[in-house]
Amino acid sequence: MSESQTPTREVARRVFAAEFNDATHTFKESDDERAPLYALLPTGERANRVFLVGTLTETEDIGDENEYWRGRVVGPTGTFFVYAGQYQPEAATALRELETPTYVAVVGKPRTYETDDGSINVSVRPESITAVDEETRNRWVVETAERTLDRIERFDEEGNEYAEMARREYESGVTTYRDAVVDALESLDEEPSERESSETAP
Repeated sequence: MSESQTPTREVARRVFAAEFNDATHTFKESDDERAPLYALLPTGERANRVFLVGTLTETEDIGDENEYWRGRVVGPTGTFFVYAGQYQPEAATALRELETPTYVAVVGKPRTYETDDGSINVSVRPESITAVDEETRNRWVVETAERTLDRIERFDEEGNEYAEMARREYESGVTTYRDAVVDALESLDEEPSERESSETAP
């Protein structure tokens, strides 16, 4: 197998929940059935894998015959939902054993699901879920803010094919996500007790 054919792991994109939950359009770049499936981020980037950090506030086994765990991971701009079952044994074990609330880092693949009413829910199928400290969580917020602003700045560049696709697929524009960055960074200046109460609010 030549180097060009060697499958490489896709970069895990840092993205806030406010943007991730709007990434309802998925696509492949070739007809090969093994081609990676991408979620289209509204700021004009494709994501086959995502990296997120937040507060794991709730876990529940929603499986029938087999364990199938759902976790809520709350960040400064919204909630990520992660689902892990028998094909993600390490992540499922983490959701079974971790105490809540606790900060976690999650790497996984975006998944979309159409509900009965036709709306599209976006979730994460985790490859790994790891407990982390507050410093790691705060650093993720800062780095994710930087990455999001980078994508927004490149959005109007000529030849940015994913931004073109985002314009066609989404109506919201990128201003919403600039506001989310501001909210996320401002959350770091709050007292921990204030932040936790806002993050764990329903």
